[in-house]
Amino acid sequence: MILQRFFTTAVSTLLLCLLLFAGCKQNTPPLPVLGSFDQDFSLTNQDGQTVTPATFKGKIYVADFFFTTCPTICPIMKVQMTRVYEAFVDNPAILLLSHTIDPDHDTVEVLHDFAQRLQIETSKWHMVTGPKSIIYPLAKKYMLGVVESSQAPGGYIHSGSFCLIDANRNIRGYYDGTDSAEVDQLIKDIGRLQGEK
Repeated sequence: MILQRFFTTAVSTLLLCLLLFAGCKQNTPPLPVLGSFDQDFSLTNQDGQTVTPATFKGKIYVADFFFTTCPTICPIMKVQMTRVYEAFVDNPAILLLSHTIDPDHDTVEVLHDFAQRLQIETSKWHMVTGPKSIIYPLAKKYMLGVVESSQAPGGYIHSGSFCLIDANRNIRGYYDGTDSAEVDQLIKDIGRLQGEK
């Protein structure tokens, strides 16, 4: 009798917890829409393929800006972006887009070698180059900063943020690409976006 009562109480408690958890999940507000990314572009990735907005049609993607000779934040950013890559490498609905801000140095060949060292697949993570006249305005459209500066290490000052874009080309979040806790949140938020109807 005591065992039966204990079992009944345990099952009831478990069911209550599951219901509360389900209720909490349903009440989680959607990620805010911080802007839209409606800019057209044509760039070239590490395998010499043309990358345009059509490449990301219907996809969730994460964008950032870097350069391969960056002596400061870029190596940390690439370690963190690799975590995002690994979390979604088998998910075709998620892509990554890294723009070089030093296209004079970061040619297709240089980006190819850089990507090979990271052991990434081009179909999942596009590292793109092109004219500064295209790349720098793109940074502004993402609301990320890029400035050439002879006083800065490596010659550039740029944002270390990762920008999360949904399947409708809306900006849904910014995350410090040098902070592992923020990148943890980015990975969670990508999962939340996938759950949106």
